[in-house]
Amino acid sequence: MHGPALSGWLMVALCAATGVYCLLRMRVCAGEERRAAGGEAVMGFGMASMALPAAVLTPPAWGWAVYAAVFGGAALHGLLTVRRGGHHLHHLVGSLAMVYMAVAMASPATGAHTGHAPGATSGIPVVTGGLLLYYMVYVLHAGARLVPVATVRTAAATAGGPGPGPGPAWATRPELALACRLSMALAMLAMLVTV
Repeated sequence: MHGPALSGWLMVALCAATGVYCLLRMRVCAGEERRAAGGEAVMGFGMASMALPAAVLTPPAWGWAVYAAVFGGAALHGLLTVRRGGHHLHHLVGSLAMVYMAVAMASPATGAHTGHAPGATSGIPVVTGGLLLYYMVYVLHAGARLVPVATVRTAAATAGGPGPGPGPAWATRPELALACRLSMALAMLAMLVTV
């Protein structure tokens, strides 16, 4: 990723932390939630590695093909599971966006490595704009869902009864998973702006 090194490192830290949290959540969850956490971990670590500042690590020419292949496989998996629910559609869009960015970063523009040459762009403006619009709407929607609202407390919760389910409290809190998805969507917006 080109741009200031500090913003690149902050994005690496944010995406890597999200990937680690998703791996930890994957250990205590089961079924569909476990698969979703695994997909989000792959996305978080892939975004973290893509966001490394160019001054630190210039990937080899074949590196972008590896990104495209990994996230192309994730997109195929998302395409097969999209009929199970809306969140799989978001994973599919995210995987396709990662493939798009890998291809855009690999394609040469004016003889420079496009993804790391300041001011150079190689993405297709309509596709980039569509992805930016999708992620802006997703960020606003997810952010609105994180806003606390007054809720009625149940007698069990008031009396210190069981929480939302088995496992550590940090793993069973849906707002933490949503916050991770929100942070990855914000990072995706930042990465798309540089394409």
